[in-house]
Amino acid sequence: MKIALIHYWLVGMRGGEKVLEELCRIFPHATIFTHVCDREALSPTLRGMKIVETSIARLPMARRLYPSYLPFMPRALEGIDLSGFDLVISSEAGPAKGVIAPPDALHLCYCHSPMRYIWDQYHIYRSEANIVTRTVMPFLAHGLRQWDVTSAARVDGFIANSSHVARRINKYWRREASVVHPPVDVARFTITEAEPDDYYLWVGELASYKRPDIAIRAFAELDRRLLVVGGPDKSRRRLEALKGPATEFLGAVSQERLADLMRNCRALIYPGEEDFGIIPVEVMASGRPVIAFGRGGACETVVDRKTGLLFDDQSPEGLVDAVKTFEAEGLHTLDPIALRQHAMQFAPSVFREGILSELSAHGIHWPTDGAP
Repeated sequence: MKIALIHYWLVGMRGGEKVLEELCRIFPHATIFTHVCDREALSPTLRGMKIVETSIARLPMARRLYPSYLPFMPRALEGIDLSGFDLVISSEAGPAKGVIAPPDALHLCYCHSPMRYIWDQYHIYRSEANIVTRTVMPFLAHGLRQWDVTSAARVDGFIANSSHVARRINKYWRREASVVHPPVDVARFTITEAEPDDYYLWVGELASYKRPDIAIRAFAELDRRLLVVGGPDKSRRRLEALKGPATEFLGAVSQERLADLMRNCRALIYPGEEDFGIIPVEVMASGRPVIAFGRGGACETVVDRKTGLLFDDQSPEGLVDAVKTFEAEGLHTLDPIALRQHAMQFAPSVFREGILSELSAHGIHWPTDGAP
């Protein structure tokens, strides 16, 4: 079979790119189509694939300014020639699913999230944009929403990365979706027999929707040690004004350093509402519990009072109460082996089985050895 993988852009290795990487292991002879690609920022697996860029890549400084070219991406996707391809799998969080597949080809969309900046988080993104973007967003977003719904009708089947995302697919596109959780490289993480250190951990991009401000404000009040991992620096400078004396910003760290921080923390602090959330699974694979806001993907990965604690009040005060409850109930002593066993259900092998099962449901029986 001739297979096309469609991904919005390839400029780093975040959760969506790790899913694409696993799809490439299942379909090693596939061709990747993407708007812009920075090969130096990709894993060896992705660098080894055939990657074709859309017309967006020919625009000025596209690798850096690609978010500004969002209004041009629908036309660029529709310009991809997929003649002769038998299977198309789009990886959707930015514009990806809007390609025009051949009439006899199967088009499956693995959806990380409908585009946040035109749907559920539109007002958050607009409020934080500069004055020019804030002015034009209402006009551009209206047309993008129409195209987004129209292009959803071109897809033969949707796979959501969580039940939370499946509900949003139904809300915005009026389509049903099955659920296959994304792959987490749980084998990369190890547990320790030593007692946890005295710090709590926050990890991720310092983006507003991930709510690092809640964690930083809460720990300023608690006066407990919080280590914050992630960037960018411009967000870090703003957030540092909120921190207490026991909070430390580490910026970006190596994968080895991050794994060490995870297996030795008292718990991960996770106050945002995520579509799925790979980091909590990585921390549980390291044998440590998670204190998470009880909405979104965290409800599908964290089992309340068995692998961590879910709290309902998404505010600094709510998190303060959650940390105090976590400590009072001794949840930092949860069995590391049990936490790791729970995380194993999100291993790459489970993702692979889910994808092959979806193909089988659509009449494509893919051999387990990956051969066409």
